[in-house]
Amino acid sequence: MNAEANPETGREHQVGDLTAPLLQFDLDREIKQLRSEGRWQSGHTAKTLAKYPDFRVVLVVMKTGGRLEKHQTEGGISIQTLEGRIQFSTAERSLELAVGQILTLEHNISHDVEGIVDSAFLLTIAWRDTSSVR
Repeated sequence: MNAEANPETGREHQVGDLTAPLLQFDLDREIKQLRSEGRWQSGHTAKTLAKYPDFRVVLVVMKTGGRLEKHQTEGGISIQTLEGRIQFSTAERSLELAVGQILTLEHNISHDVEGIVDSAFLLTIAWRDTSSVR
C-alpha cells in the first residue's frame, strides 16, 4: 500500500527528528518503506535520516536504470552500497559499487549515480568546519 504525500512538504514519508543527540535506524525497514512509495516508480527516491549543520545521512533507493544526474556537493561524501549494484561516475573515473563496498569523494567534484539493478545506498555528506580556519 502506497503512502499518501503530505501536501505541505511533498514527501510521502514521515521525516521525524533529524537532529537528536542519538539516532538509530532499521535500514531494512527504511528501504522497504521507500520502495512502497509512489516516487520509487520514477527511478529513485531518498530519505534524509540525520541532518546536522556539518553532517547529513541520506538513504537512497534506485530502480534498475534510475539515475541521479551529474551534480556536486559542497561537502565531502561517502557512498556505501546496502543492496544491489550502482555505477558511480566522475569526469575522470567510473566504478561499480556492490553490496558492502564504500567510496569517498572530495567536495565539489561533479558525479552521477545509476542503478545497475534495484539498489539501495547510504549517502553521507560532511561539510568542512571553516570557523576554525585562520
